Amino acid sequence: MTQFETRERTTLSIRGVTLESLRLAGLSFLVLAAGFMTVIMLAAAMVPGYDFRGAAISDLGVFPETALLFNASLVLVGVLNLAGGYLFYRTHGKRWLLTVYTLAGLGAIGAGLFPLDTGGLHGLFALLAFLFFNVQALGTATRLRGAMRALSVVAGGLGLVFVVLMALGDAGNAAAFGPIGHGGTERMIVYPVMLWLVAFGGYLLAKSEGSDIPARHAA
Repeated sequence: MTQFETRERTTLSIRGVTLESLRLAGLSFLVLAAGFMTVIMLAAAMVPGYDFRGAAISDLGVFPETALLFNASLVLVGVLNLAGGYLFYRTHGKRWLLTVYTLAGLGAIGAGLFPLDTGGLHGLFALLAFLFFNVQALGTATRLRGAMRALSVVAGGLGLVFVVLMALGDAGNAAAFGPIGHGGTERMIVYPVMLWLVAFGGYLLAKSEGSDIPARHAA
């Protein structure tokens, strides 16, 4: 086998691994986000009198009707984000971005394992997830271009704005919540980035068909 043939076979092998990683990463993110949004809607409908404006999303992990469903879905969100983040890392090689995906995933897992009624650990893990899922969108924008890059910046930036507003509101300045209340503010942290993950998952699935694969560089 000539040197050229060896190099071409190696390139094809790497390309095959990259395509498969993109495909599995896209599927992970799509299932993660679409599944979690569905669970939130179903769980809220299962609790009589659930207050969208005043209640936290994590209250759904305390009500007996929805606790198992909601907390298990949070753990699954974290696991899928860890898996998808690693698979995506295999296509770009940036360790700092893998770290962001890891922290977001661990935040979701921790928030699911320690529900709202277990004390301060839930708040710490939830904050970790709120913060790093949105940083994840911004960080991922560095690996994208065009409309998908713009969408990543908008989703992550919007989420972080509402993280700040929630922190101000929880610190005693209720006016920071505005007319949407605590519940609405928290949803504005979660919903944009989950919708972004649906779009990003679909984007990666399309790229896995073989065109315009993100370049992989050393960390």
